[in-house]
Amino acid sequence: MRHILIILSIFLFSFISISCTSSSSTSSTTSTDNSTTTGLFVTVGVLGTILTSSDGTTWDNRTSGASDKLWDVTYGNGLFVTGGVSGTILTSSDNGTSWDNRTSGTTETLYGVTYGNGLFVTGGYSGTILTSSDNGTTWDNRTSGTLLVLIGVTYGNGTFVTVGQSGTILTSPDGITWDNSTSARSSDLYGVTYGNGLFVTVGKSGTIFTSSDGTSWTERDSGISGSGKFLYGVTYGNGLFVTVGTGTIRTSSDGISWTERTSGTTWSLYGVTYGNGLFVTVGGLGILLTSPDGLYWTERTSGTSRNLQGVTYSQ
Repeated sequence: MRHILIILSIFLFSFISISCTSSSSTSSTTSTDNSTTTGLFVTVGVLGTILTSSDGTTWDNRTSGASDKLWDVTYGNGLFVTGGVSGTILTSSDNGTSWDNRTSGTTETLYGVTYGNGLFVTGGYSGTILTSSDNGTTWDNRTSGTLLVLIGVTYGNGTFVTVGQSGTILTSPDGITWDNSTSARSSDLYGVTYGNGLFVTVGKSGTIFTSSDGTSWTERDSGISGSGKFLYGVTYGNGLFVTVGTGTIRTSSDGISWTERTSGTTWSLYGVTYGNGLFVTVGGLGILLTSPDGLYWTERTSGTSRNLQGVTYSQ
């Protein structure tokens, strides 16, 4: 257990220190649901920061009632859900304007969160996995079979996939029973998404793996070298995978071949999403970029200097 805590401390130190210093250019990842007609981007971050935007350009600061870091945010069934430090879970059913604090039943930090098949799923420290089938009101603790940190989670093709520390990959058909997959590499994995029949996960040292079923994974060449280079977030939209990380943005039409794009920033980018014809990525010191095609990016004014960790979209 002491060994696990040491690894986690190194990971968190690297994550935090990179976000607070500039670095050379080199992505809980979010899942969206398109069940409403009013589109909204929502991003979350440190000190309970929550911002919303209808167009990705102009952003409004919302009162979350939380004081700790919020790591990720997702949308499903008319509800935004975000999770964070000390088991914090907040929900919003009014377009991100007001937020309700929910009892998670854990004090472990929660990192990734997603929605699929009528179920919200979040994962975190010590292999924690929680699920909610009543629109985020109550949460059940599930057995993951691991004590390693679970960081990213997504849903696609009838399967939940969560990834994390030391190359951990778990899959589940229902969010309740989880099986261990293998990435054949021990690098930490931070983000995962699903699109065009393919799961894509990204992580430390520019790691990228793809899978058609969530069970068998193939390593891909991101074009990134060096242990200090990280990919934190990944999303899919408009026929394109986009991954973001340590001052870098890379795109792929098939998840196999990746091309570096000019981000215009050296700050770490943590979260990325797609909605309403627009990619949005967020990161250190409130950095926020948008792109209509994933190729060319424009910096926007977020109105905050706090780190932004996750972003999602509803429409």
